[in-house]
Formats: sequence, structure tokens, C-alpha cells
Amino acid sequence: MKNNNGVITGGKIEGPKAPKDPAERRNGFFVLYETAIEATARAEGPPSQEVYLEGNYLIDKARYIGGVTDETILELLGNCVGFRKLVHSIGVSVRRDHEQNEPISFLLQNWGKTSKYETGSSIRVPCPSDGSEVLLKLEDLEWSEEDAVLGKFAFEFKHEGELAIASIIFYLHDGYSVPELIIEPPVAFDSNEYREIITQSLLHPGNNKRLKTAIHKAIKGEDVTIAYIGGSITQGAGAKPIHTECYAYQSYLRFKELFGTNGGENIHFVKAGVGGTPSELGVIRYERDILREGSVTPDIVVVEFAVNDEGDETKGNCFESLCLKILSADNRPAVVLLFSVFMNDWNLQERLSPIGRAYNLPMVSVKDAVSGQFGLSKNEGNILSKRQFFYDIYHPTNDGHRVMADCLAYLFSETHKTLMDEDDLLLDQHPVIGNDFVGTLLLDRKSHIDAGRIEVGGFSRIDTDLQRVEMDANPFGTPEFPHNWMHSASSGEHSFKLTITSKNLILVYKDSGSSEFGKANIYVDGCLVVTADPHENNWTHCNPVILYQNEVSGEHQVEIRMVPEDQDKSFTILGFGYNV
Repeated sequence: MKNNNGVITGGKIEGPKAPKDPAERRNGFFVLYETAIEATARAEGPPSQEVYLEGNYLIDKARYIGGVTDETILELLGNCVGFRKLVHSIGVSVRRDHEQNEPISFLLQNWGKTSKYETGSSIRVPCPSDGSEVLLKLEDLEWSEEDAVLGKFAFEFKHEGELAIASIIFYLHDGYSVPELIIEPPVAFDSNEYREIITQSLLHPGNNKRLKTAIHKAIKGEDVTIAYIGGSITQGAGAKPIHTECYAYQSYLRFKELFGTNGGENIHFVKAGVGGTPSELGVIRYERDILREGSVTPDIVVVEFAVNDEGDETKGNCFESLCLKILSADNRPAVVLLFSVFMNDWNLQERLSPIGRAYNLPMVSVKDAVSGQFGLSKNEGNILSKRQFFYDIYHPTNDGHRVMADCLAYLFSETHKTLMDEDDLLLDQHPVIGNDFVGTLLLDRKSHIDAGRIEVGGFSRIDTDLQRVEMDANPFGTPEFPHNWMHSASSGEHSFKLTITSKNLILVYKDSGSSEFGKANIYVDGCLVVTADPHENNWTHCNPVILYQNEVSGEHQVEIRMVPEDQDKSFTILGFGYNV
């Protein structure tokens, strides 16, 4: 038996002789609640799960995860002064398997006034991994006068790929209060009500000839490849572990279970999601990331850009061009349009679905499945809440990814039940928005290098600190656009020059949060067309921009040179997309 100090004693079970009065628990709200986290490799520092808070991210977490509706409280979260006025302490808890008992470091980093990533406070504390709460009293911590806004939380692990469950709660100063968090019961995935919302995802069954052909191949034991291209949701963001719990892998497993033979060994999986990028980039990287430069022939391609294409300069032309590029392949693959959704019920389904209807493509809408029931209570028919579906305001949780996979599986099973359409799709019709980028090819140091004449000038280095994405079923990140041209601080003033004959030209350059990167002026035929700013989004990823778009192909001279005040800084040309 245990005594008051937790020591085992003999005899009967005895309670504490004089237990302490419990400390009064302050009112507060969660900004992370029982959330799966995963250690991802970083260019600098240990593997970590990062949770960004800038802009409206923290406010949205308070609103949607914590259930905060008080606008005064939400406004105080907008800067460090208001945050410290509101928050008394932060409770952090992390738990994972008993075999993994090493502590995990919790980091709170503020963005600075003078230098965003360098002059703000960084508070780092070890957290036990048994689920016990670590309490950070704000008055006991050292803060910098440079603190502007809360920048990010991070959980730092020792090894890449490690998993845990984490919660973060803000306890409030006296005078502020919020409603207690109401915990929903687990999602009833086996219920009739759940199956009903999945049926609502079938936006348009489309012409089934190509999809049924792929299904018949699979049933006969022939090799079938299902591929996925899109943004961060297709990459797997929010899924833990990202490579096996993402909707793409889970829907591939469903297809294997439904139609595969010999344990599904004849069904193959290709995934090429890149976070923060639109179809404007997807149409450039399709040959490299999906076709693998001719080594892969997909039978089914799921296209998911419904929440990424607000950044598409062509407003749908690149999306339609990508669909046509895939559909025009000699093996006639099926194209499935997948419309994911943000927490605010937004996507571009209205803009992009007319393309699917014009070419009679199968379309699956996650928005149609889930958004209508988000505002309901359990008594009114709510199956899952926004807190259960969304990992953050953009990406699904494991439950959310499962919903997406089930929506695709419903299309697969319903298509299998129907008779095959006799006629194939009609592709030679007037485009809905445009088809100017169907023939887009990638030009970099490795691909189609003979397409133009290049003088690298001061852009002679190769950047290795690149956006990394988990391709296929890999748990590790693969660098995007590794065959690039980089200007560094010591490269001098000589510009990069490209002479190329094409109708269209898209520049892809690296966006970065590093102060070592600076702006570059882009000239076409001697005229300045854009000043490319690598701090437009302030995180390492791929940024496409159209340099010109013409009806007729012609020779053009492109020059890229650092702006005068940034000659001592870096800039990376990741590649170009061009149409002959």
C-alpha cells in the first residue's frame, strides 16, 4: 500500500492524513486540444511540430477550438501586450506511448519588431511525455521589449517521425472568462447518419468510362496506379503520421480493398501534394512529380486544388489546362476532381466545378458532405464538429482525412455499381476558362535545359534549403525543385539571362522567411514586369508568377537581377514553366 508520500506500505489501504486543499483552477480556453503532433525534420534545429500563430491563426484557434466568442478577448490575442494582459499562465501537456518516455521541449516564440525571427522572445521548457501539465506563469518568464506578436508554438523531439498527443490551454487573469469547453463524443463512423453525409459528397458522377476501365483492370489483376496532385491537404497536412493517415493514402487503401487482387499488390500509389501552391505550379510539375518523367502511367488522377487556387493568377485557366493535360494522355486516365474545404466553409467549387461539368468528370465535394451539419447540435443531426474535422483553420485532422477518403471511396463503389458509359469524354471543345497552359513543361538545370540559352551570371550556386514534401507513402520529405539557380551574398552583380522561344513563361522562385534573402527585378525584352519578393509569404516554399502569356510563340529575353539595395542577399530561381 502507499503512504502519504506515495511509498508502498503494508496493511490496509490508507488515504492521505491531511490532504491539501485543491488549488482553484483558473478559467481558460484551449488553443490545442488532444491534438496529434508529429516530429518533422527541419533545415535548422531538432525535428519538431510547429504551430504558427501570426495573423488570425491564434484568434481562429481561440474561436474554433476554444469556443471563444467574446470579441474583446479575441482582440487582445492580436499582439503581445494584449496577450499578457489577458493570459495569466499557459498549461502544456504532452503524452505518448509508455515506451517513449523522453521529454519533449515546448517552445513559444514571439516575432520581433526589428527583426521578425531574431529579436522576439523564445521561451523553451521541457515537458514530460506522460500527459502531466507543465504550467508557465507569464509573470515568471523573461520577455523582450522587442516582442510584437505571438509567432509560433513548437514541440521539439529527438527523432523525426515521433508522435504524441498535445494540449495547450490559456488560463486567464481575473476579470476575464470564457465558457467551459464541451467535449464531443467520438465520431460515429459506423452509423447510418455518417454514411448519409458521405453520400452527399458525390457532386457529379460524370462519365464513368475511364474510371470503370481502371476498376475492371484492377479486378482482373492488372496493374493500376492511382495518383494524387494538389496542395498541402494532398501532401497530408494535419494527418499524423502524415504518410499513412492522409486522405490520399487512406483512399488508395480503400481502392485496394475494394478492387485489388492478391492482397492489392497490383494497385500502386503516387502522391504529389505541395503545400501552399496552386494549379499554376501543378501544371509545371506534373511530368516530374506524377509521371516521374515517363516512368509512371497513372490510371486515375485525383486533382485537389479547390482551396489553393485563389493564388492562381489565371483564375482557372491553369486548373483547366492541368485537367486537359492529364486527360489527353495516350492511356486515357480518369480524372477525379476533389473539392476540399476550409474551416470557414470556403472553397473554389463554384469557379472550378463548371470545368468538371463541361468535360463530364467525376467530382467529389467534401464541402457538400460536411459543411451543412457543422452548425447543428447533436440533437439536430450533427455527426462531427469543426473541432473534430479540422486540425487548424485549413487542414483536416485524422478524422477529417478519413472523411475525405470515405468520400472518394463512395465514388469508387458507386461507379463500380453502374453500367459503363459507351462513349469517352469529349475534350476538343471550347474551354470553359482557358487551356493556354496544357503543354507547359519544366525548365531547370536538369529538365529541358536545351529549351533556351542561359547565362547564369551571379546565379551560379544551387540552393539546398528547399521546401520538402512527403511524396508517395514516404515519411520523409523530398526537396522540391532541387535543380535550381541561386544568387548568394558573394555572387556579385551579374544577372541571370534566359533567351527562349515560347508562348507563355512562368517563373518559379523560392519564398523564404530568412532575412538573408532579398528582392529581384524580372525583365522581359528589356521591360520590368515584376519585382519578385521572397518575403511575400515568409516561409520556405515555391512561388510561381507569370512573366508573359501570348497567343503566338515568339523569342523573348528574360533577365533577372537583384534590386540595387539587395545585391548582398540571396535569391533562388527554382525553375520555369514554358509553352512552345
